[in-house]
Amino acid sequence: MHAVIIGLTLLVAVLLILIVLIQKSKGGGLSSQFGGAGSVMGVRQTNSFLEKTTWTLISVLVVLSIISAFTMPKVSTSTGLRTQSTTATAPAAAPAGQFDTPATPVEAAPAATPVETPAE
Repeated sequence: MHAVIIGLTLLVAVLLILIVLIQKSKGGGLSSQFGGAGSVMGVRQTNSFLEKTTWTLISVLVVLSIISAFTMPKVSTSTGLRTQSTTATAPAAAPAGQFDTPATPVEAAPAATPVETPAE
């Protein structure tokens, strides 16, 4: 579920970027291209449409971000790993004697001899 929300968030973010790039500062934007009398959408309607679309996409982005925070997988505090809602079983213990190694004696390292410097 969380992956779907993240995918929708990315899609809305890309659409928002495209809508903002279409617009031009000072209200020129896409409406300057459709300034003719025979156009389907006039200058005023294009600016209104782009502004409404921008605010709608911003609202959807905020709502998706809030939903994403609630659907995010929980983080386990002891291991720092993300866990799903299902409980995982511990791995089976190794049979007795499988990993036993014979104790090997450790030989003592020879003591370091001090190095004398010649007197000058």
